[in-house]
Amino acid sequence: MRPLLACALLTGLFLVPPAARADDAALRRAVADPARTPKFVARDAVRHPVEELEFFGITPRSTVVEIWPGGGYWTEILAPYLHDRGVYYVAMGAGDGTHVESAFSRFPQAEQERFDADPARFGRIRRTVLSQGHDDIAPAGSVDMVLTFRNLHNWMKQGDAEEMIAAVHKALKPGGIFCVEDHRARPDAPQDPRALSGYVRQDYAIALIEKAGFALVSHSEIDANPKDTTHWAKGVWTLPPTLALGEQDRARYQAIGEADNFVLRFRKVP
Repeated sequence: MRPLLACALLTGLFLVPPAARADDAALRRAVADPARTPKFVARDAVRHPVEELEFFGITPRSTVVEIWPGGGYWTEILAPYLHDRGVYYVAMGAGDGTHVESAFSRFPQAEQERFDADPARFGRIRRTVLSQGHDDIAPAGSVDMVLTFRNLHNWMKQGDAEEMIAAVHKALKPGGIFCVEDHRARPDAPQDPRALSGYVRQDYAIALIEKAGFALVSHSEIDANPKDTTHWAKGVWTLPPTLALGEQDRARYQAIGEADNFVLRFRKVP
C-alpha cells in the first residue's frame, strides 16, 4: 500500500466519490454522447470520465473553470453537460511562444471547427487566459470548481506553479473545490522542481497546493497504474498516448498503458 494511501485511511480522507446524485444521469449522457470524437471515447477506459467527475462532485449547475484544456477531451463532455444550467470557462495559455503554455493557447483546428459548428452543445464556452501575468481566469470568488488535468508538471516546468495555483485560489468561492490530476512520480526519489520527466510526487503536489491556501479533502486511485515504473527514456511521453519512441518497444509500452496518475480534491480555505 502506498504510504499516502495508508495515511489517508488513518486520517479519514475520503477515497470514494461523494454520494451518488440524481444529476449523475446527465453526466452519463454527456459521456455516452455518440457525437464525441472516437479517439477520445477510446481513452475512456483509462481516463474514467464519469467516475472522476463524480468524485470531484460536479453538478450541471456548477460554475467550472477547466485550465488548459489541450485537445478538448474534457471539453467535449463538460461543455454540453454545463450548457443549460451551469457555467463553463476554459482558461487557455497565452500564445506568445515563449513558455510551455503556448501549446495550450488554442484547441486543435479540427476540434475548434467542431465546436463552432455545434453551438447547441458548445456555444456557451467562456474563454479566459491563464498565463504569466494573466491570472483572471474568472471573476474573483465566483467559481465552484477549478479542474486541471495533467498540467501541474507543465507549470513546474515553466517555473510559475505558485502563480498558477494562486490564480485558482483567487477565482474560487470560499470553500470552492480545486481538482488536480497528474502523472505520479515514485515517492523514493527526490522531486525534480521542474518535473522535466512529466512526473510529480503526490506528496510534493499536496504540499505545494496546501501552501497556497487549500486543504486536501480526498484523493482517488481511480487512475492508478502499478505497471508504470516512471523510469523511461522520454519521460512520461514514452507511454501511450504519445509513444515518443515511435516503433521502438511499442508493444511493451502499449501493454503498460497510460501513466500512473494521482487524482486529488482540495477545498479553498477561507
